[in-house]
Amino acid sequence: MIESEKLKHVAPLADFDWDSYENGSSTPEVSREKLTESYDNTLSKINDKEVVIGVVSSFNKREVVVNIGYKSDGVVSMNEFRYNPDLKVGDEVEVYIESQEDKKGQLVLSHKKARASRSWERVNEALEKDEVIKGYIKCRTKGGMIVDVFGIEAFLPGSQIDVKPIRDYDVYVDKTMEFKVVKINHEFKNVVVSHKALIEAELEQQKKDIISKLEKGQVLEGTVKNITSYGVFIDLGGVDGLIHITDLSWGRVQHPEEVVKLDEKINVVILDFDDEKKRIALGLKQLTPHPWDALSAELKVGDKVKGKVVVMADYGAFIEIAPGVEGLIHVSEMSWTQHLRSAQDFMKVGDEVEAVVLTLDRDERKMSLGIKQLKPDPWENIEGRYPIGSKHTAKVRNFTNFGVFAEIEEGVDGLIHISDLSWTKKIKHPSEITQIGADIEVQVLEIDKENRRLSLGHKQLEENPWDVFETIFTVGSVHEGTIIELVDKGAVVSLPYGVEGFATPKHLVKEDGAQAQIEEKLPFKVIEFNKESKRIIVSHSRTFEDAKNEAVSGDRKAKKVKKEETQGSQPSVEKTTLGDIEELAALKEKLSGNK
Repeated sequence: MIESEKLKHVAPLADFDWDSYENGSSTPEVSREKLTESYDNTLSKINDKEVVIGVVSSFNKREVVVNIGYKSDGVVSMNEFRYNPDLKVGDEVEVYIESQEDKKGQLVLSHKKARASRSWERVNEALEKDEVIKGYIKCRTKGGMIVDVFGIEAFLPGSQIDVKPIRDYDVYVDKTMEFKVVKINHEFKNVVVSHKALIEAELEQQKKDIISKLEKGQVLEGTVKNITSYGVFIDLGGVDGLIHITDLSWGRVQHPEEVVKLDEKINVVILDFDDEKKRIALGLKQLTPHPWDALSAELKVGDKVKGKVVVMADYGAFIEIAPGVEGLIHVSEMSWTQHLRSAQDFMKVGDEVEAVVLTLDRDERKMSLGIKQLKPDPWENIEGRYPIGSKHTAKVRNFTNFGVFAEIEEGVDGLIHISDLSWTKKIKHPSEITQIGADIEVQVLEIDKENRRLSLGHKQLEENPWDVFETIFTVGSVHEGTIIELVDKGAVVSLPYGVEGFATPKHLVKEDGAQAQIEEKLPFKVIEFNKESKRIIVSHSRTFEDAKNEAVSGDRKAKKVKKEETQGSQPSVEKTTLGDIEELAALKEKLSGNK
């Protein structure tokens, strides 16, 4: 009804050219030109290599159709809009006109190039205005991610992705997120963005609110956020606290991973906090009673306990007999021996050991232990086990200038004085007889129980050869000897049977007047023998001087006899002659020499 009424009022155009219409043209020539001009005026004036604003008219998974007011729409690859997953029909977008017509007559546009042409201007503007922008995370790189921002590849450090440590970077690839521009290097065209900066301000306020409600001793639930060698960071719901490794357990902890795991929810107690520095100290072990408080009241000194070695030091070992309850075994309580040794010689970390409680202080929570007490003290009945005169095999432990320290058994040491090493040799250092670690036969000479020392002898295992030497090296006897050492006061002479004698310089003069030299083999006369001090004094000079004197004395006696024979039976008158005086002088010298 209404349509029909409208049609009644429609009148034909007064200037319509019906002739032209019949000839195939619906408008006259003049009107066509005007119409073309009018149509062209409705189109945008565009130029190649220009950036214009267009409107998204449609899109699919592969491409976006953009209307820029030109006679045809342009098509842009959907990949160029990956940074904007919220793209919709009607959105205004910047496009770069690459060509008004390609070979197919198609308008060629690029959104990526349009963004790039204004990218540095936009990035600097975002930094100045502290603007929140969107970016597309393209891929991972060393230390962070690469983000497409306005067509520029910006760097997103791993520490700026979130306020919590990121363990898997790959989950962020191909995601579009909001960022703030935090740094621009114009020289190298570098841009650094941060997502963490967007949420820090909000978290800072959350931290203030949480810290303002904290109290020491308060128990909270938290999540294990990060584990380090020195402790564990706990997320308390917007603010972090630290459990130091010493507050994880009453027992010793080598690494926090032994106690907690990442993302684990645990209860913690507030130990301390700092409003200014936003630091919160947390404890885990404080939620359980101290192990010393739970230690059996029946444990006492002298009891045997078992435990595990948890810490080693040169001076001893710490033994954990229960979680959080430790005792120290000092190295001196590891063996009855008095030799200085390191605790590592007896045990190592992880060893299970049995020990005896030596001291126990529950107030100070200290305990000392010993393992040598598990064996009887070797000095308890030393007189019965090692009586004086008994013979044993010992091990050389150490040397001194005055003797040898030897160990008969662990904890039973003795000293062999250097004078008790040999009957015959003049020993300057024990290394001439034995060596450290070697076995040596000994005889117990004395027992000092109070100082836990034995006096030992080595030469006493053999008969005293000086009883025999007394019959061989008699005064006046002559023996072949070799000079083995020259000293200021004379020379040491090696005599038969391994015996050594000593000759003063005047007794080393040879018959030709020369002085005897080292390694020279000569006859020597014994002029002194002392059994007690084991000393033999010899002389080479006496071997030829005494022979001369005896020869002279014999000649004089022969002359005297002959003279008496020639005088017959006449009574002889005793007279002191010059020869008698000479003979007496020679005898006196001989006696002096013997002395």
